[in-house]
Amino acid sequence: MFEKLFLLVKNNAGTAVISNPLIPEKYREAVINDASSSIIEVLKGQMESGKLKDLVKYFQFSGVYNNPLISSAVKKFANKLNNFYNIDSAEAMKIADALIPPVMQEMIKESKSEQNKEFALNSLLSKLSGNFIDVNVLLNQIAV
Repeated sequence: MFEKLFLLVKNNAGTAVISNPLIPEKYREAVINDASSSIIEVLKGQMESGKLKDLVKYFQFSGVYNNPLISSAVKKFANKLNNFYNIDSAEAMKIADALIPPVMQEMIKESKSEQNKEFALNSLLSKLSGNFIDVNVLLNQIAV
């Protein structure tokens, strides 16, 4: 699942990362990796802070573009760009804004796709929890 997310980010990284003169070629792969990890950290943080129901709603109602999850992932990624790659804060936000929301929206689409079982909600949540909890039981209890 994490490799699939990395590929999803990489496929969406065109203007924001790949052809961005602010990001040297030698750092592009690392930047894509940081974007992926920012998304994972935010989703995992949501689970760990007991907001599983909000996380499930995010994946069930894909019209939620101004979702706090997206904002958190954008900010987290922008901070990494600023701190690790010395990209000015305003530019880092532009890059993060151009990359993270489309990737997260595509994740929602993929989670609903019959062909892609890796991003199915129960699989995604299991991977985020490190397979420590029976996510199907939790999902049945939540019944959003």
